[in-house]
This record gives sequence, structure tokens and C-alpha cells, in this order.
Amino acid sequence: MQQAVFLISLPGLDAALLEKMPFLASLAGNAELKPSFPAVTCSVQANMVTGKRPDQHGVIANGFYWRDQQRVEMWTSPADCIEAPTLWDVLAKEGKKSAVWFPLHSKGCLADYVCSPAPIHNPDGTETLWCYSQPETLYGELRDQLGHFPLQHYWGPLTHISASAWILDSALLAAQKHHPDFFYLYLPALDYAPQKEGPSSEATNAIAAETDTLIKNFVTEINSAYPLSPHLFIAGEYAITPTTHVSYPNRILREAGLLEVVEKEDFSKQGVSMGTREFLDLENSRAFAMVDHQISHIFVQKGVNPEEVAALFRDVEGIEEVLSGDALAKYSINHANSGEVVLISTPESWQAYYYWFDTAKAPVFAKNVDIHRKPGYDPIELFLAPSGRSIPLDATLASGSHGIPGVSTRLLASDASLLTEKTYEDVDIFQLVLEKLL
Repeated sequence: MQQAVFLISLPGLDAALLEKMPFLASLAGNAELKPSFPAVTCSVQANMVTGKRPDQHGVIANGFYWRDQQRVEMWTSPADCIEAPTLWDVLAKEGKKSAVWFPLHSKGCLADYVCSPAPIHNPDGTETLWCYSQPETLYGELRDQLGHFPLQHYWGPLTHISASAWILDSALLAAQKHHPDFFYLYLPALDYAPQKEGPSSEATNAIAAETDTLIKNFVTEINSAYPLSPHLFIAGEYAITPTTHVSYPNRILREAGLLEVVEKEDFSKQGVSMGTREFLDLENSRAFAMVDHQISHIFVQKGVNPEEVAALFRDVEGIEEVLSGDALAKYSINHANSGEVVLISTPESWQAYYYWFDTAKAPVFAKNVDIHRKPGYDPIELFLAPSGRSIPLDATLASGSHGIPGVSTRLLASDASLLTEKTYEDVDIFQLVLEKLL
């Protein structure tokens, strides 16, 4: 009888945090894991489940700039964003059942069982809790047993271990009922305390200990749910480094006369006029940056020479590397979805999307938890004021970030025989899983 395989994607898991997690540290398989560039959620997840890098699967960041629409889309989740066969695609052809739980780019995938956040956005600006699922009735069944997925604790200022607990509890119910051959889970628990408080903070250590207990209990139950205990892999998507500096690529582009803004009346979620604010004018901008943690893609338009744009950043504090042209191949980021210029931060710095110079001109969404409207990732959403009214427009508050190349994490396994090398790359996980199932 063949054993099932469970793969848990656990961002933030590095050697230092592993010391705070006795159950994970006790697993027999333990190797160094090297995330490919960029070391951000969507890209690394695509690397692991396709065995390809961004130049082949097209997931170049946590967002995309659709040139034909002149539109930035952050944190999108359709499966067809991945331009390469995934583990569940391959396994489906071999008659194997897969479950995909909460990774990005899972909506509409070919896995037999899927669960992913999909709140319903109501006309009045409110949200109704819900999850996308395959089969469609699956989320309703899980909700009836566990209550709604606590979306408010998944991301933002109310981030809490309860979101990861719900993910594991619901995965356990699905595994007990359906017994998929392959189960892929994304747990965000270790991702946010390091960004807000720092990777070695008390808050980070506390969430690591809680996560360790959750996974221990989950593994115990899973081992009882199958005739043979499943093979278990736990992959640290990326490691989070402490940050003390922030750079602002869009402000540099605006100062150079390459980025344009348009002023127009803005409104609160309640429909109240907030006066005239500045918005990115993507149609008329000759260059702008879609920022993502410690990297950014600069999209160069209207006949501007990318090398001239790249030159603006070569001596900027906080920028370690500036890639353009053939240099994009250095990190396998040379895909049509990529910007003509890619910026990589120094380890202690990260990049903010801010493009305004006067905070009074910042759009209303800048002060809200509004991940889909911002042209880049915004960790300052973690710092919502106690009043709940707005987040501070102070990018220096972030204490940790990720994305740069060369920062190792850990790859763990339930059995030492599952990991025969001392070091792996994230793209190797694809084959490690298939070897146990085909």
C-alpha cells in the first residue's frame, strides 16, 4: 500500500525559529532549503509545486502588471496564473487525488479538493466571510462543523494563530473523509509577527511555539487517519530578515519625471468625500514600480530606455542590485511578466509602494487594509491604529522583510530517508513529492 504525502508550506521557518519548535526540531529529516529569487509567497509556492522557476512558470511576484489593461493586480488567486504543470496536474493524470489548502493561485486548479479564502465583497463596502472550495459544497460542510474561516485573523492587524488552527482543523476533516494521496497546506502563522515585531522578538517566538503545538497535534491525527502514516514534508518558504531601512522607488521615479499621478476626488468606504487625492496614472507614466517586500519590478513604457531607469537606482541607499536586460537571467526572472528593471534590497532594507510626497494627498486606500488596490505589498497594514480607523503612513515601522536571494530556510521530513541531501532548492520539492507517489 502506497503512503500519502503531506506538504506543509511554512513561511518564516529558519534555523533560529526551529530552536523554538521542539516537535518540528525532532523530525528525523532536516536539511537546508534555498528559496529561489524572489523569495516571496506566490513565487516560491509556484516553484515548489511546478519544479520550475519564474522564467518558466511566470509568477514573478505576489502581483502582476497587466500591460494590455494598464492595471496592477496584487494577491490574485486564479490557478491559471501558473504557466507550468503543477503537482496536482501531474498526479491527476496518474489517477491520484490531491487536496490544496490555502496556497495562492489555487482557485480553479485541477486538484480534487480545494479550500481558499474568497470573501464576498458587498455593495456597501462590507465583506461576507466565505471560502472558495472544490467541490463547491465543501466549504459549507466545513463551516457547519468549524464555523466560518476567521478571515480577520488571516492577514492584517488582527492576525492570530486561530486562522492557522482553522486551516489545520479543516484539512484534517477533509483528509479523514476523502484520504487524498497528496495534501498541500499553506500555514501563514509564522509570517507576520516577524514583520511587525522582528524575527527574533518575543511575539515571534511565542507564535512559533503555538504553531509547533498545532502541527504536532495535526500530524498525530493525520497518522491515525490513514492505514499507513503519510510522508510529511515541511518547507520554509523563505526566511525573514530584520529591517531598519525602507526605500521608495516610486518617489524616485516621480522625482525623475517618469511617474505621473492624477488628482481626483476620493471617498471613504461609507461614501463620504475625503477631498482630492493622488492616484497613479499608469497610462501616462513612463515608469513605475510594483513593489513586493524586498524587491520591485519597474515597468518601463513609452519608449524609455530601461538602462536609463536602472541608472537612477544604482547608488540608492538600501538597493543592493539593479537588474535589467540580460541581467534578469541571473535569477531566472526574465519572463514577459517581469518588469524591465528589477530592484533587490539590501538585507536590512525593504521597499514601500508610496508615491506621494504629501501624506494629505495619499489615497484613502493607503490608510486602510486594502490589499487589492495597492500597487504593492504593504506590511504597515499590520499597524492599524487601536481606534480601527486607519493605519499610519509610516513605512519605517516594519521590523522584518523577505525576498532577497541567498537566505536559507529549513526543509523537514518525517523520515530521514526522505531527505538524502544536506541542501535542497525549493524547485526540488516537486520531484521529492512525485518520487513518493508515482
